[in-house]
Amino acid sequence: MLDRRLLRDNPEILRQALANRGYQFDLDALIALDEERRSCIERAQALRERRNALSEEVGRIIREGGDPEPTKAEVAKLKADLDLLEEKERELEAEFERRWAEVPNVPKPEVPIGAGPEDNVIIHERGEKRAFDFEPQPHWEIATRLGIIEWDRAARMSAARFVVNLGPGAALERALINFMLDTHTRKHGYIEVFPPFLACRRSMFGCGMLPKFEEDMFKTAEGLYLIPTGEVPLTNMHQDEILKAEDLPRCYTTYTACFRAEAGAAGQESRGLIRLHQFHKVELMKFTTPDQADAELEKLTANAEAILDALGLPYRRVLLCTGDLGFSSCRTYDLEAWMPGMGKWLEVSSCSQFGDFQARRVNTRYRTEPKAKPIFVHTMNGSGLACGRTLAAILENYQNADGTVTIPEVLRPYMGGEAVIYPPSVRD
Repeated sequence: MLDRRLLRDNPEILRQALANRGYQFDLDALIALDEERRSCIERAQALRERRNALSEEVGRIIREGGDPEPTKAEVAKLKADLDLLEEKERELEAEFERRWAEVPNVPKPEVPIGAGPEDNVIIHERGEKRAFDFEPQPHWEIATRLGIIEWDRAARMSAARFVVNLGPGAALERALINFMLDTHTRKHGYIEVFPPFLACRRSMFGCGMLPKFEEDMFKTAEGLYLIPTGEVPLTNMHQDEILKAEDLPRCYTTYTACFRAEAGAAGQESRGLIRLHQFHKVELMKFTTPDQADAELEKLTANAEAILDALGLPYRRVLLCTGDLGFSSCRTYDLEAWMPGMGKWLEVSSCSQFGDFQARRVNTRYRTEPKAKPIFVHTMNGSGLACGRTLAAILENYQNADGTVTIPEVLRPYMGGEAVIYPPSVRD
Protein backbone atom coordinates (compact mmCIF):
# COMPACT_ATOMS: atom_id res chain seq x y z
CA MET A 1 0.00 0.00 0.00
CA LEU A 2 1.29 3.44 -0.88
CA ASP A 3 1.55 6.52 1.33
CA ARG A 4 -1.73 8.48 1.04
CA ARG A 5 0.23 11.72 0.78
CA LEU A 6 1.30 10.67 -2.70
CA LEU A 7 -2.30 10.90 -3.89
CA ARG A 8 -2.75 14.38 -2.44
CA ASP A 9 0.66 15.90 -3.10
CA ASN A 10 1.82 14.17 -6.31
CA PRO A 11 -1.12 12.57 -8.09
CA GLU A 12 0.68 12.92 -11.45
CA ILE A 13 3.35 10.48 -10.23
CA LEU A 14 0.61 7.93 -9.67
CA ARG A 15 -1.06 8.74 -12.96
CA GLN A 16 2.19 8.21 -14.86
CA ALA A 17 2.99 5.02 -12.94
CA LEU A 18 -0.42 3.57 -13.81
CA ALA A 19 0.05 4.51 -17.47
CA ASN A 20 3.53 2.96 -17.57
CA ARG A 21 2.15 -0.26 -16.10
CA GLY A 22 -0.79 -0.30 -18.52
CA TYR A 23 -2.97 -0.61 -15.40
CA GLN A 24 -6.61 0.41 -15.78
CA PHE A 25 -7.68 2.41 -12.74
CA ASP A 26 -9.94 5.48 -12.31
CA LEU A 27 -7.57 7.75 -10.41
CA ASP A 28 -9.79 10.82 -10.78
CA ALA A 29 -12.64 8.99 -9.02
CA LEU A 30 -10.28 8.10 -6.18
CA ILE A 31 -9.10 11.72 -5.88
CA ALA A 32 -12.72 12.90 -5.77
CA LEU A 33 -13.51 10.29 -3.12
CA ASP A 34 -10.57 11.43 -1.02
CA GLU A 35 -11.64 15.05 -1.29
CA GLU A 36 -15.20 14.14 -0.25
CA ARG A 37 -13.84 12.12 2.67
CA ARG A 38 -11.62 14.96 3.88
CA SER A 39 -14.45 17.47 3.45
CA CYS A 40 -16.64 15.22 5.58
CA ILE A 41 -13.94 15.08 8.27
CA GLU A 42 -13.64 18.89 8.26
CA ARG A 43 -17.41 19.38 8.52
CA ALA A 44 -17.62 16.85 11.34
CA GLN A 45 -14.87 18.65 13.21
CA ALA A 46 -16.68 21.98 12.78
CA LEU A 47 -19.87 20.42 14.16
CA ARG A 48 -17.99 19.02 17.17
CA GLU A 49 -16.52 22.42 17.94
CA ARG A 50 -19.94 24.09 17.62
CA ARG A 51 -21.58 21.41 19.80
CA ASN A 52 -18.90 21.77 22.49
CA ALA A 53 -19.26 25.54 22.47
CA LEU A 54 -23.05 25.31 22.84
CA SER A 55 -22.71 22.73 25.64
CA GLU A 56 -20.60 25.25 27.55
CA GLU A 57 -23.21 27.88 26.74
CA VAL A 58 -25.92 25.69 28.33
CA GLY A 59 -23.93 25.64 31.53
CA ARG A 60 -23.53 29.42 31.52
CA ILE A 61 -27.26 29.95 30.90
CA ILE A 62 -28.18 27.66 33.79
CA ARG A 63 -25.75 29.45 36.11
CA GLU A 64 -27.31 32.80 35.18
CA GLY A 65 -30.87 31.50 35.71
CA GLY A 66 -31.90 31.63 32.06
CA ASP A 67 -33.81 29.10 29.93
CA PRO A 68 -31.37 26.55 28.51
CA GLU A 69 -33.92 24.50 26.53
CA PRO A 70 -33.57 26.25 23.15
CA THR A 71 -29.80 25.84 23.33
CA LYS A 72 -30.17 22.21 24.47
CA ALA A 73 -32.42 21.57 21.48
CA GLU A 74 -29.76 23.01 19.18
CA VAL A 75 -27.10 20.80 20.84
CA ALA A 76 -29.34 17.76 20.32
CA LYS A 77 -29.82 18.60 16.65
CA LEU A 78 -26.07 19.09 16.22
CA LYS A 79 -25.46 15.68 17.81
CA ALA A 80 -27.93 14.02 15.44
CA ASP A 81 -26.33 15.76 12.45
CA LEU A 82 -22.88 14.76 13.71
CA ASP A 83 -23.92 11.12 14.11
CA LEU A 84 -25.05 11.05 10.48
CA LEU A 85 -21.89 12.78 9.31
CA GLU A 86 -19.65 10.40 11.27
CA GLU A 87 -21.45 7.42 9.75
CA LYS A 88 -20.91 8.95 6.32
CA GLU A 89 -17.26 9.51 7.21
CA ARG A 90 -16.84 5.83 8.14
CA GLU A 91 -18.45 4.71 4.88
CA LEU A 92 -16.22 7.00 2.83
CA GLU A 93 -13.13 5.87 4.71
CA ALA A 94 -13.96 2.20 4.12
CA GLU A 95 -14.59 2.81 0.43
CA PHE A 96 -11.37 4.81 0.10
CA GLU A 97 -9.37 2.06 1.82
CA ARG A 98 -10.89 -0.54 -0.50
CA ARG A 99 -10.01 1.40 -3.64
CA TRP A 100 -6.60 2.54 -2.35
CA ALA A 101 -5.68 -1.10 -1.77
CA GLU A 102 -6.22 -1.71 -5.50
CA VAL A 103 -3.53 0.79 -6.52
CA PRO A 104 -0.27 -1.01 -7.47
CA ASN A 105 3.20 0.01 -6.37
CA VAL A 106 5.09 2.77 -8.19
CA PRO A 107 7.98 1.36 -10.28
CA LYS A 108 11.46 2.60 -9.48
CA PRO A 109 13.02 4.97 -12.05
CA GLU A 110 15.45 2.32 -13.31
CA VAL A 111 12.60 -0.01 -14.34
CA PRO A 112 12.31 0.06 -18.15
CA ILE A 113 8.99 1.27 -19.53
CA GLY A 114 7.28 -1.37 -21.62
CA ALA A 115 4.06 -3.21 -22.31
CA GLY A 116 5.02 -6.82 -21.61
CA PRO A 117 7.70 -9.55 -21.60
CA GLU A 118 8.98 -8.49 -25.01
CA ASP A 119 10.18 -5.22 -23.43
CA ASN A 120 12.08 -6.83 -20.55
CA VAL A 121 15.84 -6.24 -20.46
CA ILE A 122 18.41 -9.06 -20.25
CA ILE A 123 21.04 -8.09 -17.67
CA HIS A 124 23.38 -11.03 -18.18
CA GLU A 125 23.48 -14.64 -19.32
CA ARG A 126 25.63 -17.25 -17.57
CA GLY A 127 26.58 -20.86 -18.19
CA GLU A 128 26.97 -22.55 -21.56
CA LYS A 129 24.08 -24.24 -23.29
CA ARG A 130 24.90 -27.88 -23.80
CA ALA A 131 25.44 -29.09 -27.37
CA PHE A 132 23.41 -32.31 -27.69
CA ASP A 133 24.27 -35.03 -30.22
CA PHE A 134 20.63 -36.16 -30.06
CA GLU A 135 17.23 -34.45 -30.00
CA PRO A 136 16.69 -33.28 -26.38
CA GLN A 137 13.32 -34.22 -24.93
CA PRO A 138 11.02 -32.09 -22.73
CA HIS A 139 11.07 -32.97 -19.06
CA TRP A 140 7.59 -34.51 -18.95
CA GLU A 141 8.64 -37.12 -21.49
CA ILE A 142 11.90 -37.77 -19.65
CA ALA A 143 10.12 -38.12 -16.29
CA THR A 144 7.48 -40.45 -17.72
CA ARG A 145 10.09 -42.66 -19.38
CA LEU A 146 12.07 -42.84 -16.12
CA GLY A 147 8.91 -43.51 -14.10
CA ILE A 148 9.79 -40.78 -11.57
CA ILE A 149 6.75 -38.50 -11.91
CA GLU A 150 3.12 -39.56 -12.27
CA TRP A 151 0.40 -37.28 -13.59
CA ASP A 152 -2.50 -39.71 -14.04
CA ARG A 153 -2.29 -41.14 -10.53
CA ALA A 154 -2.11 -37.62 -9.07
CA ALA A 155 -5.20 -36.63 -11.05
CA ARG A 156 -7.10 -39.62 -9.64
CA MET A 157 -5.97 -38.73 -6.12
CA SER A 158 -6.77 -35.03 -6.45
CA ALA A 159 -7.36 -33.36 -9.82
CA ALA A 160 -5.52 -32.26 -12.93
CA ARG A 161 -2.39 -30.13 -12.42
CA PHE A 162 -1.15 -32.17 -9.48
CA VAL A 163 1.81 -34.57 -9.60
CA VAL A 164 3.23 -37.49 -7.67
CA ASN A 165 7.02 -37.80 -7.48
CA LEU A 166 8.23 -41.39 -7.20
CA GLY A 167 11.53 -42.94 -6.14
CA PRO A 168 14.44 -40.93 -7.59
CA GLY A 169 11.96 -38.19 -8.59
CA ALA A 170 10.94 -37.68 -4.97
CA ALA A 171 14.55 -37.98 -3.80
CA LEU A 172 15.73 -35.43 -6.37
CA GLU A 173 13.20 -32.78 -5.31
CA ARG A 174 13.99 -33.41 -1.64
CA ALA A 175 17.70 -33.11 -2.46
CA LEU A 176 17.08 -29.77 -4.14
CA ILE A 177 15.15 -28.46 -1.14
CA ASN A 178 17.84 -29.52 1.33
CA PHE A 179 20.68 -28.24 -0.85
CA MET A 180 19.00 -24.85 -1.26
CA LEU A 181 18.23 -24.46 2.44
CA ASP A 182 21.73 -25.56 3.46
CA THR A 183 23.31 -23.12 1.01
CA HIS A 184 21.17 -20.15 2.05
CA THR A 185 21.56 -20.76 5.78
CA ARG A 186 25.18 -21.88 5.93
CA LYS A 187 26.72 -19.75 3.18
CA HIS A 188 24.40 -16.79 2.72
CA GLY A 189 23.41 -16.11 6.34
CA TYR A 190 19.63 -16.55 6.18
CA ILE A 191 17.61 -17.74 9.18
CA GLU A 192 15.53 -20.79 8.36
CA VAL A 193 11.80 -20.66 9.10
CA PHE A 194 9.27 -23.48 8.90
CA PRO A 195 5.92 -21.65 8.90
CA PRO A 196 2.23 -22.61 8.68
CA PHE A 197 1.00 -23.36 5.16
CA LEU A 198 -2.33 -21.66 5.92
CA ALA A 199 -2.70 -17.89 6.33
CA CYS A 200 -5.45 -15.56 7.53
CA ARG A 201 -6.97 -12.88 5.32
CA ARG A 202 -4.93 -10.06 6.86
CA SER A 203 -1.67 -11.88 6.16
CA MET A 204 -2.71 -12.45 2.56
CA PHE A 205 -3.64 -8.77 2.26
CA GLY A 206 -0.34 -7.79 3.84
CA CYS A 207 1.84 -9.07 1.02
CA GLY A 208 -0.53 -7.89 -1.72
CA MET A 209 -2.24 -11.19 -2.58
CA LEU A 210 -5.63 -9.79 -1.62
CA PRO A 211 -7.90 -8.40 -2.84
CA LYS A 212 -6.46 -8.55 -6.37
CA PHE A 213 -5.71 -12.28 -6.58
CA GLU A 214 -8.62 -13.68 -4.56
CA GLU A 215 -9.75 -15.98 -7.39
CA ASP A 216 -6.31 -17.57 -7.65
CA MET A 217 -6.34 -18.80 -4.04
CA PHE A 218 -7.57 -21.99 -2.38
CA LYS A 219 -9.65 -21.11 0.67
CA THR A 220 -10.83 -23.30 3.56
CA ALA A 221 -14.33 -23.30 5.03
CA GLU A 222 -12.84 -21.62 8.12
CA GLY A 223 -11.69 -18.62 6.07
CA LEU A 224 -7.97 -19.49 5.94
CA TYR A 225 -6.05 -19.51 2.68
CA LEU A 226 -3.54 -22.09 1.47
CA ILE A 227 -0.43 -20.03 0.89
CA PRO A 228 0.49 -19.43 -2.79
CA THR A 229 4.13 -18.84 -1.82
CA GLY A 230 6.42 -18.72 1.22
CA GLU A 231 6.41 -14.95 0.74
CA VAL A 232 3.12 -14.80 2.64
CA PRO A 233 4.26 -16.09 6.05
CA LEU A 234 7.72 -14.53 5.78
CA THR A 235 6.33 -11.07 4.97
CA ASN A 236 4.14 -11.34 8.06
CA MET A 237 6.94 -12.50 10.38
CA HIS A 238 7.03 -9.06 12.03
CA GLN A 239 3.41 -8.00 11.61
CA ASP A 240 2.62 -5.02 13.92
CA GLU A 241 6.20 -5.01 15.28
CA ILE A 242 8.77 -2.26 15.65
CA LEU A 243 12.31 -3.46 14.96
CA LYS A 244 15.66 -1.94 15.81
CA ALA A 245 17.72 -0.41 13.01
CA GLU A 246 20.81 -2.29 14.19
CA ASP A 247 18.97 -5.59 13.63
CA LEU A 248 18.42 -4.84 9.94
CA PRO A 249 18.65 -6.36 7.46
CA ARG A 250 16.82 -9.44 8.72
CA CYS A 251 17.13 -12.31 6.28
CA TYR A 252 14.85 -15.36 6.28
CA THR A 253 14.51 -18.46 4.15
CA THR A 254 11.82 -21.11 4.11
CA TYR A 255 10.69 -24.20 2.29
CA THR A 256 6.93 -24.42 1.73
CA ALA A 257 4.43 -26.16 -0.44
CA CYS A 258 2.62 -23.54 -2.55
CA PHE A 259 -0.99 -23.71 -3.71
CA ARG A 260 -2.54 -21.80 -6.59
CA ALA A 261 -5.93 -22.24 -8.21
CA GLU A 262 -4.94 -20.37 -11.39
CA ALA A 263 -6.08 -21.95 -14.61
CA GLY A 264 -2.64 -21.52 -16.18
CA ALA A 265 -1.60 -20.83 -19.72
CA ALA A 266 -2.71 -23.03 -22.58
CA GLY A 267 -0.22 -24.94 -24.68
CA GLN A 268 3.25 -26.01 -23.73
CA GLU A 269 3.45 -24.24 -20.37
CA SER A 270 0.41 -26.17 -19.15
CA ARG A 271 2.33 -29.44 -19.49
CA GLY A 272 4.74 -31.04 -17.08
CA LEU A 273 5.93 -29.27 -13.95
CA ILE A 274 5.51 -25.70 -15.14
CA ARG A 275 2.11 -24.59 -13.87
CA LEU A 276 0.66 -26.72 -11.08
CA HIS A 277 -1.95 -26.28 -8.36
CA GLN A 278 0.63 -27.50 -5.81
CA PHE A 279 4.36 -27.02 -6.12
CA HIS A 280 7.33 -26.53 -3.80
CA LYS A 281 9.65 -23.62 -3.36
CA VAL A 282 12.47 -22.29 -1.22
CA GLU A 283 11.88 -18.60 -0.53
CA LEU A 284 14.26 -15.78 0.44
CA MET A 285 13.00 -12.73 2.34
CA LYS A 286 14.63 -9.55 3.68
CA PHE A 287 13.54 -6.70 5.93
CA THR A 288 15.82 -3.69 5.42
CA THR A 289 16.14 0.04 5.95
CA PRO A 290 15.42 2.20 2.87
CA ASP A 291 19.15 2.91 2.49
CA GLN A 292 20.02 -0.80 2.46
CA ALA A 293 17.29 -1.91 0.06
CA ASP A 294 18.90 -1.55 -3.38
CA ALA A 295 22.13 -3.29 -2.38
CA GLU A 296 20.28 -6.05 -0.53
CA LEU A 297 18.15 -6.86 -3.58
CA GLU A 298 21.36 -7.37 -5.57
CA LYS A 299 22.66 -9.71 -2.84
CA LEU A 300 19.39 -11.64 -2.66
CA THR A 301 19.33 -12.11 -6.43
CA ALA A 302 22.97 -13.21 -6.41
CA ASN A 303 22.12 -15.73 -3.67
CA ALA A 304 19.44 -17.25 -5.92
CA GLU A 305 21.87 -17.25 -8.85
CA ALA A 306 24.42 -19.12 -6.73
CA ILE A 307 22.09 -22.13 -6.70
CA LEU A 308 21.90 -22.13 -10.50
CA ASP A 309 25.68 -21.75 -10.73
CA ALA A 310 26.21 -24.70 -8.37
CA LEU A 311 23.78 -26.86 -10.34
CA GLY A 312 25.55 -26.02 -13.59
CA LEU A 313 22.38 -24.77 -15.28
CA PRO A 314 22.60 -22.08 -17.99
CA TYR A 315 20.49 -19.10 -17.00
CA ARG A 316 19.93 -15.41 -17.50
CA ARG A 317 18.90 -12.47 -15.32
CA VAL A 318 16.09 -10.32 -16.73
CA LEU A 319 14.93 -6.91 -15.48
CA LEU A 320 11.16 -6.73 -15.87
CA CYS A 321 9.59 -3.73 -17.57
CA THR A 322 6.71 -1.73 -16.09
CA GLY A 323 4.05 -3.69 -17.99
CA ASP A 324 5.33 -7.05 -16.71
CA LEU A 325 5.87 -5.95 -13.10
CA GLY A 326 3.91 -7.61 -10.29
CA PHE A 327 1.24 -5.66 -8.41
CA SER A 328 3.28 -5.09 -5.22
CA SER A 329 6.72 -4.81 -6.79
CA CYS A 330 8.64 -1.65 -7.60
CA ARG A 331 11.51 -3.59 -9.25
CA THR A 332 11.88 -7.25 -10.22
CA TYR A 333 14.60 -9.49 -11.61
CA ASP A 334 13.55 -12.82 -13.10
CA LEU A 335 16.05 -15.66 -13.30
CA GLU A 336 15.33 -17.90 -16.26
CA ALA A 337 16.90 -21.33 -16.82
CA TRP A 338 17.47 -22.66 -20.33
CA MET A 339 15.20 -25.59 -21.18
CA PRO A 340 16.68 -27.43 -24.19
CA GLY A 341 13.78 -29.88 -24.45
CA MET A 342 11.21 -27.09 -24.47
CA GLY A 343 13.48 -24.84 -26.54
CA LYS A 344 12.88 -21.81 -24.34
CA TRP A 345 13.90 -19.93 -21.21
CA LEU A 346 11.84 -20.71 -18.10
CA GLU A 347 11.48 -18.54 -14.99
CA VAL A 348 12.76 -20.36 -11.90
CA SER A 349 13.02 -17.35 -9.62
CA SER A 350 11.51 -13.90 -9.34
CA CYS A 351 13.38 -11.49 -7.04
CA SER A 352 11.33 -8.42 -6.18
CA GLN A 353 11.77 -5.21 -4.24
CA PHE A 354 8.68 -3.65 -2.66
CA GLY A 355 9.84 -0.48 -0.91
CA ASP A 356 7.50 0.11 2.03
CA PHE A 357 4.44 -1.06 0.06
CA GLN A 358 4.07 -4.35 1.98
CA ALA A 359 5.34 -2.93 5.27
CA ARG A 360 2.46 -0.45 5.35
CA ARG A 361 0.00 -3.33 4.96
CA VAL A 362 1.55 -5.52 7.66
CA ASN A 363 2.59 -2.54 9.83
CA THR A 364 6.25 -3.46 10.23
CA ARG A 365 8.45 -0.54 11.27
CA TYR A 366 11.82 0.18 12.83
CA ARG A 367 13.40 2.86 14.99
CA THR A 368 16.79 4.42 14.31
CA GLU A 369 17.16 4.97 18.08
CA PRO A 370 15.03 4.14 21.17
CA LYS A 371 12.80 7.24 21.20
CA ALA A 372 12.80 8.00 17.48
CA LYS A 373 9.59 7.99 15.44
CA PRO A 374 9.06 4.54 13.84
CA ILE A 375 9.74 4.27 10.11
CA PHE A 376 8.36 1.62 7.77
CA VAL A 377 10.89 -1.04 6.77
CA HIS A 378 11.49 -2.00 3.15
CA THR A 379 10.86 -5.59 2.08
CA MET A 380 12.00 -7.86 -0.74
CA ASN A 381 11.84 -11.53 -1.58
CA GLY A 382 12.76 -14.06 -4.21
CA SER A 383 12.60 -17.74 -5.00
CA GLY A 384 15.75 -19.50 -4.08
CA LEU A 385 14.56 -21.49 -6.16
CA ALA A 386 11.24 -22.91 -7.40
CA CYS A 387 11.91 -26.62 -6.85
CA GLY A 388 9.70 -28.27 -9.47
CA ARG A 389 10.84 -25.97 -12.25
CA THR A 390 14.47 -26.42 -11.22
CA LEU A 391 13.96 -30.20 -11.25
CA ALA A 392 12.52 -29.87 -14.76
CA ALA A 393 15.59 -27.87 -15.83
CA ILE A 394 17.88 -30.57 -14.43
CA LEU A 395 16.03 -33.32 -16.32
CA GLU A 396 16.27 -31.42 -19.60
CA ASN A 397 19.87 -30.21 -19.27
CA TYR A 398 21.31 -33.42 -17.82
CA GLN A 399 19.46 -35.95 -20.01
CA ASN A 400 21.52 -38.54 -21.88
CA ALA A 401 21.05 -40.35 -25.17
CA ASP A 402 20.52 -43.70 -23.41
CA GLY A 403 17.49 -42.35 -21.52
CA THR A 404 19.28 -41.75 -18.23
CA VAL A 405 19.71 -38.44 -16.41
CA THR A 406 22.95 -37.43 -14.72
CA ILE A 407 22.52 -36.02 -11.21
CA PRO A 408 24.35 -32.70 -10.65
CA GLU A 409 27.39 -33.30 -8.49
CA VAL A 410 26.30 -30.98 -5.65
CA LEU A 411 23.10 -33.02 -5.18
CA ARG A 412 24.71 -36.44 -5.02
CA PRO A 413 25.51 -36.31 -1.27
CA TYR A 414 21.76 -35.75 -0.71
CA MET A 415 20.92 -38.81 -2.83
CA GLY A 416 23.09 -41.42 -1.19
CA GLY A 417 25.94 -40.83 -3.61
CA GLU A 418 23.92 -41.81 -6.68
CA ALA A 419 25.23 -40.17 -9.87
CA VAL A 420 22.62 -41.25 -12.45
CA ILE A 421 18.88 -41.82 -12.61
CA TYR A 422 18.21 -44.99 -14.64
CA PRO A 423 15.00 -46.26 -16.26
CA PRO A 424 12.83 -48.59 -14.13
CA SER A 425 14.12 -51.73 -15.88
CA VAL A 426 17.67 -50.95 -14.78
CA ARG A 427 16.67 -49.78 -11.29
CA ASP A 428 14.67 -52.96 -10.71
